[in-house]
Formats: sequence, C-alpha cells, structure tokens
Amino acid sequence: MGLEEKLPAGIALTTLENVAGYMRKASIWPATFGLACCAIEMMAVGTPHYDLARFGMERFAATPRQADLMIVAGRVSQKMAPVVRQVYDQMANPKWVISMGVCASSGGMFNNYAIVQGVDHIIPVDIYLPGCPPRPEMLLNAIIELHEQIQSSKLGVNRVAAARAAEQAALGAAPTEAMAPTHDHESLLGRNLLA
Repeated sequence: MGLEEKLPAGIALTTLENVAGYMRKASIWPATFGLACCAIEMMAVGTPHYDLARFGMERFAATPRQADLMIVAGRVSQKMAPVVRQVYDQMANPKWVISMGVCASSGGMFNNYAIVQGVDHIIPVDIYLPGCPPRPEMLLNAIIELHEQIQSSKLGVNRVAAARAAEQAALGAAPTEAMAPTHDHESLLGRNLLA
C-alpha cells in the first residue's frame, strides 16, 4: 500500500519545482520591444482574434522592470544592440527571450555591418522563431514551447548552472561560415532549376 492510498481524496502530490514552474508559465509579462515589421505580427497576437490573454500574458509591460519575457521582434541594428542589452539587464529574474523572425535570429537578408547577425550575440535566447515575418499563430506556438520549457526548468542553483552550461555550449559552437556546406553549389551551375 502506497502513500497515495493513505491520503484522503482531493490531495495531490507534486514537487515545489512543478508548482513554481506552473505559476511562472501562467504569469509571464512580455516587454514591448518591437524593432521592425515582425512587431506588427507580435501586436496582432494581443488582439481578440488570437487572444494572448488566455495564456496570462495580456499585459505587455512598457517598463523592463515589470517584464520577464523579451520578444525581440525584428532586426537589431548595431546602434540598438546596447539598448537591447540594457533592457534585458533591467528585466526581472527569471527572464526569457524569444527571437522572433529571421532578422532577429540571424540577421536575415541584412548581411552587412549595420545589423547584428543574431540577437544571441547580445543576450541569451530561449526560443528561435523562424519566418519573415512569422505569423501570429507561429508566435503563439513559440510561447507554448516556452511555457513547456518554463514548466520543466529547475529552481535556484540548478537553473543558473544549466544557463551557464548552455551559454558555454553556444560559445563553443562553430560559427555558420566555418561549417561544412550542406550541398555542392558547383553542380547547380548552368542547370535550369525550374525545368
């Protein structure tokens, strides 16, 4: 006979990490941080058609001190990069980041000196959301994925150690330009690819 049989009806057993994870995921306040065209799609998520309020996120905070989720929506210029970092540093702990759109994730079509080639060069990113621009449904899916991460995240020292390990792994990863090509461009020269 286990402990479950000895408890009266209506008693549930769980861990403190599960309860804290549930409370955290149900009360995320995103920071208003739209930088380009992806911000329009981010704003659309707050409308009644998509209803972000059902996830407890109806309040986009205008101050970083009251926010714990930064949705970087759009390209980050070199001039804006210190501001992004400052806003991230002022956010309440624990905090999370969604990189929304290909421009925020990797610079997108703006492969030049003026645009940061991925916001993860400035701040740690939890969820990468592809697309140009990603649809509001895709952002909702990214938020649900983030909720699952938050629900299963560790508390205290375990979370800090996991974040440090993830950051070290990201710093040790090979940059994209150093990776081996996935296909041979020479074999495509002179061929009609539409035929």
